Formats: sequence, C-alpha cells, structure tokens
Amino acid sequence: MNKVWLVTGANSGLGRAIAEAAVAAGDVVVAAARRVETLDELVAAHPDQVEALRLDVTDGAAIDAAVKDVLGRHGRIDVLVNNAGRTHVGAFEETSDAELRDLFEVHVFGPAALARAVLPGMRERRSGAIVQMSSMGGQMSFAGFSAYSATKFALEGMTEALADEVGPLGIRTLIVEPGAFRTSLMGNGSASAELPDYQATVGATRAMLAAGDGAQPGDPAKAAALIIAALEAERTPLHLPLGEDGVDAVLGHLDEVRAQVGAWQERTRATAFDA
Repeated sequence: MNKVWLVTGANSGLGRAIAEAAVAAGDVVVAAARRVETLDELVAAHPDQVEALRLDVTDGAAIDAAVKDVLGRHGRIDVLVNNAGRTHVGAFEETSDAELRDLFEVHVFGPAALARAVLPGMRERRSGAIVQMSSMGGQMSFAGFSAYSATKFALEGMTEALADEVGPLGIRTLIVEPGAFRTSLMGNGSASAELPDYQATVGATRAMLAAGDGAQPGDPAKAAALIIAALEAERTPLHLPLGEDGVDAVLGHLDEVRAQVGAWQERTRATAFDA
C-alpha cells in the first residue's frame, strides 16, 4: 500500500527533496508550507500525488485542524516529516528572549504538536514513522549558534525519549542531522543585533555563513534518498548525520566528550557517600 506523507516546509530545500523522493516511490504527499502558493509548481508536476496544505507550525489550533483534515481525506498519515525551520545567528548574550522563544516555537513546540496529533492513528495501526529534521547542530554547537542549537538539542532529547516509548508499538523515529546542504536555510533566517566584543568569534561565523550560502556541498536529493532508505531499513537508525561535514562534526564532538569525561572519571565516580 502506498504511504501517505505529511511534510512541513515542503516548498524548498530538504523538505522539497523529501517530498519529491516520496512521490518517486509512488506515495502520496501532503506538502505543507506557510505560503501555500510556493507549492504550486510541486503540485502541478504531480497533481495526482501531491496536495498543498497551508500550515504555520507555530499555530497549535491550525495543526490539529490540518491533521484532522488529512486523516479525514486519506484515513491515515504514515510518515510525518517535521522539516519546517529557519536559522538564527547571534551570540548568546546578543540573543533576546523573544528571538529564543520564537525559534523554540518553530523547532520544538510545532514538531511536538504535530507528533502528538499523528500518534493516536499510528498507535492504533501499530505502524508509522516520525522524521525529525535536526542538524549537526543538534549534537554540537559553536559561537553564534547557541539559540539554533538549543532548539535542536531539545528536539533530539525529546525524540530520544519518544523513540523508547513508541518503538515497542511499531512506530519508527528518525533524527536527521545534516551538515551544510544546498538549501535556502542560511538565507531564510534572522540575526541578533551585534555587540563589538563578539566580532572575533560570532563575527567569524556570520562571515562563514554569508560566504558559503549557495555553495554548500550537500545534495538535497541524495539526502532525501538516504532518509527513505533509512526508514525502509530493517532497523532504522535513531540518528542519521548527513554529509562529510555532518558526520565529522558529530563524531568529533563525541570523541571530545569521551575525552573530557575520561580525564575526570576517577574523581567523578568517587562522589558517592562513603560506605
């Protein structure tokens, strides 16, 4: 039976590539975006397999109504892809409370609401998959990305627990951690007002992002194909870093953490009450 996908942020980048890969596999895609007109080309190319859905993932009531509508028309949602997102650059001190909260709405609370909305049906069928589009910044961080990584760390922690809860019910979970892929992410973001003292650190990050936009090495189509392969594997991995930079960043960070823990473990293990 062909699957029914709900993909947020399906109008461009990795979301668009995932939607196209699902269509190529013969599946039906409900493609969601805030500006539904940006989906016209995708729908026109695949009128029998793609439906456009206007959805702002920060609107909880709209999420419930959208999922109810999809279920009413298709009877099920087999795969949810929480892909909608944007970037934000700013030093920790530069980032306002409003900027931080807005980013959490998009990257944490929206995906959480969507997952809760589709889970009853998946539990009833004892099948389904939830794909969380995170980032290598969901495993490690660096100057200028404290807010962005905070949201992705939260998404990943939430999903690790979710995986333990729904795995025994036949529901798969996949956290995707891309490096730099050629999408509009870097051009579709916000930035905090700059403080001169962070020019050497956060300023370097801003310059790197500006210079690299449009020249990222990652191919979204290849990423989408691998995501589908991971979902179809006998054992779907929970974490899937993508691209050489993504894999290197995640593995390098894990090595650093292991080294730091190892250097102090004799003393840290000795913090229990004396026998």
